[in-house]
Amino acid sequence: MAQITLKGNAINTLGNLPQTGSQAKDFELVANDLSVKSLSDYKGNKLVLNIFPSLDTPTCAASVRRFNSEASKLENTKVLCISKDLPFAQARFCGAEGLENVETLSDFRTNFSKDYNLEIVDGPLAGLASRAVIILDEEGKVTYNQQVPEIVDEPNYDEVLNALK
Repeated sequence: MAQITLKGNAINTLGNLPQTGSQAKDFELVANDLSVKSLSDYKGNKLVLNIFPSLDTPTCAASVRRFNSEASKLENTKVLCISKDLPFAQARFCGAEGLENVETLSDFRTNFSKDYNLEIVDGPLAGLASRAVIILDEEGKVTYNQQVPEIVDEPNYDEVLNALK
């Protein structure tokens, strides 16, 4: 298990994020139209996996907005915003916010959070994904990872953007 905090209180995830240099595990996630997306659907693109518990929290919503504004500046890069929110809620949020540069994907019926060791195993957020950012290169290799240590904090965006250069 890996330990993070929720408002200063220790909670645990299944384990450590995929290591830099490793091949990312294939995944299946549900798109807003209920189609299933996998890692192979994005081959040839760099991926920023922006992972968080739920769009219904201010920090998660802020991270999606920030990555949406940065995504248009990124060459050959797709930003995937991943949570266990239902695809309908994700589509509603992005539509209401006018977010068109990121893609929301749901882990509501897949094993993504477990396969990537992101699932929170105890505390009030048990069963949801921790806040993390993972960057994959065009071939699906992990080039960067960031487990946000305090779940109510936003990711270190500067670090993420520098890792994409």
